[in-house]
Amino acid sequence: MDMSGKTDKGILLVVSGPSGAGKGTICSAIRELYPDLHYSVSMTTREPRKCEVEGESYFFRTKEQFEQLIKEDAFLEYAKVYDNYYGTPKKYVLDLIDKGQSVLLEIDIQGAMRVKKRYPTGVFIYIVPPSLNVLSGRLHNRGTDSEEVIQKRLAQITSELAMAHQYDYIVVNDILEDAVHKTSAILEAEKCKLSHNEGQIETIFKQYINKEVPLK
Repeated sequence: MDMSGKTDKGILLVVSGPSGAGKGTICSAIRELYPDLHYSVSMTTREPRKCEVEGESYFFRTKEQFEQLIKEDAFLEYAKVYDNYYGTPKKYVLDLIDKGQSVLLEIDIQGAMRVKKRYPTGVFIYIVPPSLNVLSGRLHNRGTDSEEVIQKRLAQITSELAMAHQYDYIVVNDILEDAVHKTSAILEAEKCKLSHNEGQIETIFKQYINKEVPLK
């Protein structure tokens, strides 16, 4: 907060990308570089797993509670996956932003587009692999999916890329360190925008007008 009492809003950083593009790895690196950057905690109706902590891993709610929150328009976005709901609590995220704190949201492209409709001033970054061949190699090397699932993921990226133009930035993850640097540069540039520093500018202006700073 500046001396005038006005708080500049934080940044909502939304990162998406196809499975295997490396968005999770990039987001983890960004969180290490910016420890004050809040990671958006999702809400879900699935049962907590061992070692998962309420409010850190997820906000755990019953199906009835979640559906009531849907009626109350309490989510930036939500989806139902395998009979369980997942959603991004609107109040949790916007309260942090209103306090001048920035929030990182790692989410799929459909969810990101829903968030953009609700909060168009967010910063939207789409992470892409350098080629489909590279992406295919990464998915195969992970060894976590069947060949059928891998082929579905590769086919899905084609439809996703058709929506990529709705993002503010595209980061090609060829060399991980470069991709992290580019994502960090985007965040630094956004932090310098006038829209995120109006309170600071107003403070300096008032100090000048009120002659709080001696002029030579």
